[in-house]
Amino acid sequence: MNYTGIIIGVLTFIIIGIFHPLVIKGEYYFGVKCWWVFLLMGIASTVASLCIEDVLYSTLLAVWGASSFWSIGELFEQKKRVEKGWFPKRDKKK
Repeated sequence: MNYTGIIIGVLTFIIIGIFHPLVIKGEYYFGVKCWWVFLLMGIASTVASLCIEDVLYSTLLAVWGASSFWSIGELFEQKKRVEKGWFPKRDKKK
């Protein structure tokens, strides 16, 4: 049996689950100005996925890259959710 598809599916689910709190915490502590971190992660992992021949690792890096790029948009959406009061806003230190 070939478990590659199941492994990719489970790890994709985990990767997406990792990015959800990264976006929330990133916006909370740094605001939207941390978007470039997600951009750099996305570019690096996408380029790495093109350079790796192994299907499993290449696919997982591509998923990481796509999740990084998607998180840029989610970061700005998170800012709107905070403004609506759906998530707590961080008090600025004096």
